[in-house]
Amino acid sequence: LYGHELTRELTPYAANLGRVVALREGSDFVGRDALAARSEAGEPRRLVGLLGSGRRPPRAGYPVLDTAGATIGAVTSGALSPTLGQPIAMAYLDAEHAAPGNPVTIDLRGRAEPGRVVPLPFYRRSR
Repeated sequence: LYGHELTRELTPYAANLGRVVALREGSDFVGRDALAARSEAGEPRRLVGLLGSGRRPPRAGYPVLDTAGATIGAVTSGALSPTLGQPIAMAYLDAEHAAPGNPVTIDLRGRAEPGRVVPLPFYRRSR
């Protein structure tokens, strides 16, 4: 969703979409040099999946906290998953907190809800 997961400041690399950016030799487009520099330097934040443990889904803009209570990111989108039966969300977190399995707390309008970082996509259909 442009404006949520991608913006002028949030590049495809932060959103784990670097595979769609053609930086190979001979490819030229507006912003190529800026994207190449961001690709080499690495992104300070990563788009991750969050799985909540309560019944209330996080919404865009809600803060995500580490176990010590420090803000480490923000939710970009969230909903109650009918397939998983749990609240899910996508959020940008500081890179050092973005590993799957990391516990987090989501501030749902002043109420702390536990959650954890999970890999995306949330669900894969078995064949």
